[in-house]
Amino acid sequence: MAEITTTKLNAESHLLLDQPLLRLPHELARKNFKTVQKHIEHERESVLATLRSTANASLAGTPATPTLASLDSMIHRMSSLKRKLESLAGEEMLIQRQTRRRIRHLQDLYDIPSLADVKYDEWSRVRLNRLLVDYLLRSGYGESAGALAREKGIEELVDLEVFVQCHRVESSLRGGRTAEALAWCGEHRMMMKKISTMYSQSRWDYLASLFVKTHHELFSLPARPLLHIALSAGLSALKTPSCHSQYASSSSNASSSTTSVCPICSTELNDLARNVPYAHHTKSYVESDPIVLPNGRIYGRERLLQMSAKVGLQEGQVKDPTTQEVFDASKIRKVYIS
Repeated sequence: MAEITTTKLNAESHLLLDQPLLRLPHELARKNFKTVQKHIEHERESVLATLRSTANASLAGTPATPTLASLDSMIHRMSSLKRKLESLAGEEMLIQRQTRRRIRHLQDLYDIPSLADVKYDEWSRVRLNRLLVDYLLRSGYGESAGALAREKGIEELVDLEVFVQCHRVESSLRGGRTAEALAWCGEHRMMMKKISTMYSQSRWDYLASLFVKTHHELFSLPARPLLHIALSAGLSALKTPSCHSQYASSSSNASSSTTSVCPICSTELNDLARNVPYAHHTKSYVESDPIVLPNGRIYGRERLLQMSAKVGLQEGQVKDPTTQEVFDASKIRKVYIS
């Protein structure tokens, strides 16, 4: 029963990190709809006004040439509107195709019964590739991100164009140019709040950072790379107080509390995990015969006595394997877990 509980897959908790996967297509679809609505309303008002003036002029006996010119103008405007709507319809089809692929990808997780299932390994590899592409895009490596997405066949599961456009505007701002940023603001003015102090010479970096922050908020994107969030959760889950103990492990210190088997104790991850919080554990795992030393540290009595004997202490003495302090065995106290 314990093994079933441990390996059972909780899809809801897994998908907490994947909310932007559907939020961004939703925001893009909403923006696309607003753009269509704006074009239709603008052209409708213009064409109706022209049609009224043309009808009135015709009734007043105006020559046919101006009337035909007005009709040609309306036809041209309608043709232009049709081309714009066809382009927007193509974008809408692309968004819908991406959304279907993303929903199918997330649904696959609900069809996996256990963490031990080989399909979970496959799904996790796809997610890791998505996180890597997301990190590369946020770091400005658009070409590398695109190459990785194409190689892994996950173009519809990542947001290449959105981040490439964001990085292009950010770079232009850091270079002291506002044209691309103003064009982007004009395109999204219905979705965003007004950005003030745009031309202050001392605030280009601040302005670029503010643009990125606004861009991500508009499209419901997290401020931090998803890879950072996933790493923080994983490091926190594995971190224990002994991982950053001042009594570092070494091959000559057999009684050290740290170990090279622990990922957090490794040289690659130790500094990275230093500032993440410890995990909240709902279950505690302790020795069957716990005792407490005068310094407050708790160990298993039998293992502590065996270790103390191995290092050559006199009978009746025990040694703290972490601090190397030696205590009289009469000073240790039994611990009762309630």
